[in-house]
Formats: sequence, structure tokens, C-alpha cells
Amino acid sequence: MCFCLWLNAPPKSDVPIIEPDMLNGADGLIFGFPTQFGMKAAHLTAITMLEHHGMIYVPIGYTFGHCMFEMKEVKGGSPYGAGTYAGDGTRQVSEIELLQVFHQENILATITKKLKDAA
Repeated sequence: MCFCLWLNAPPKSDVPIIEPDMLNGADGLIFGFPTQFGMKAAHLTAITMLEHHGMIYVPIGYTFGHCMFEMKEVKGGSPYGAGTYAGDGTRQVSEIELLQVFHQENILATITKKLKDAA
């Protein structure tokens, strides 16, 4: 069962569905997926195996500065990447969580550009 449907989230008609052959033209990818009880779906654990076949994994590490250690509010995210807590769907993404997403996008774009320019 799709987790987003389980929470009665409305379908996202404005989000395009990509086909596997469309990935060939991408210079970089950011994967996003829901978790349940803190774990991603089991088949997504295969992503780490792709590193052994040449995929370059770009985490944000501890480069997000003081926001990584902000303790005044509940927030998602980790050195592995941006995240949020959805709960029952009533909680909105916080400003810090959005900033972490933009930070992660910037890191990925910077590394991807360096690799592409060097090729």
C-alpha cells in the first residue's frame, strides 16, 4: 500500500512521472521516499549497492552549519540528507527543513557540475 495514500494525501497531478530511460539524460539524481517507523522501503536499500557499481553518493555531511544542531523545534534531516516529519499530514515543512533541502540541492549541483566539467 502506498504510504501517501494510506495517509489520505491527495494525488500530485503536477508531479511528472519519469520512465527509466529518461534517467540516462540526467547529470544527477536526488531520491526522495517516505519512511514508516524510521525505515525506508526494503527495496530502496539496494541503492547503496549502486555505489559498488560506480554511483557517486553525495551526502550533505555536517556542512549545514548551526541549523544541523538546532534543538528549539522538531525537525527532520541528518548528515545523509534533508528530511521532514509528516506525521498524520497536518504538520507543514519548517523553514529550517526547507533551507536544508536547498543546501542539499546546491551541494549536489556543485559536485555534479565539477564532475561534468572534468569529463
